[in-house]
Amino acid sequence: MLQFKTEKLTDRVTRIYGFCGELMYLVEGKEKAALLDTGTGIGSLKACVQKLTDKPVMVLLTHGHVDHAMGAPEFEEVYMNHKDDYIYKEHCSLEFRKAGLEGTPLEQEVTAADFIPEAPCGTFRDLKGGDAFDLGGTTIEIYNCTGHTLGSVVMLIPEERSVLLGDACNYFTFMFDDYSTTISEYEESLKRLSGELAGKFDTVYLSHGDGNGHKEIMEDVIAVCEDIKAGNTDDIPFSFMGKRALVAKAVTPQMGRRDGGRGNIVYSKDRI
Repeated sequence: MLQFKTEKLTDRVTRIYGFCGELMYLVEGKEKAALLDTGTGIGSLKACVQKLTDKPVMVLLTHGHVDHAMGAPEFEEVYMNHKDDYIYKEHCSLEFRKAGLEGTPLEQEVTAADFIPEAPCGTFRDLKGGDAFDLGGTTIEIYNCTGHTLGSVVMLIPEERSVLLGDACNYFTFMFDDYSTTISEYEESLKRLSGELAGKFDTVYLSHGDGNGHKEIMEDVIAVCEDIKAGNTDDIPFSFMGKRALVAKAVTPQMGRRDGGRGNIVYSKDRI
């Protein structure tokens, strides 16, 4: 039986490691708890969370992608920006989720019983910038960050001075899907977000890798947007699930930038 690995980050925040490299976060207040993202829907995340807290749990989704939202049907109170409904509807199918495991070590390890049954997002409640959730002495504030998807949001925990950026801004931000915005639109969204969050956080949580971002990550990714618009890029060919794109800045085998910079974007030339 698959068992989630967990790591206590602070008194309020626990990181949960998914089986496909995705990361989720459980935030606890005095009265309630919030699960930020639910991963690929492989293994019972609800059973894991019940071992971590006895408080009522709500789910807040950063966006509707297969590696962030597919465990949500296990929970009753789920919030997701409805602009991502159409992405969720495509990604939640068992066929799509199994296809994502093809060619990976998990393809043989994961059984049909390990998949959380697919369910529609019709019961999900809308989530958008300006929303706030009081867990009892701990608050989660929602900020829009259109770009990676139209419904992407980030989540600030003011009492912790920490922010979860999800996939809205990271070290290898995907911006090549048909539903992603242009690079110019994304840059404006990041600039607005950076201004809204200025002075409010010290710690950055991400949804992949080791989960730890640096405080200036938004500014560094904005700089990559500028380089893309100026043609100052390495444009390394990249393919993912049948789609072709370009990596703006050349990377090492460990996926860090060869030039020592921080932040990167995978994009399409026709979406600048």
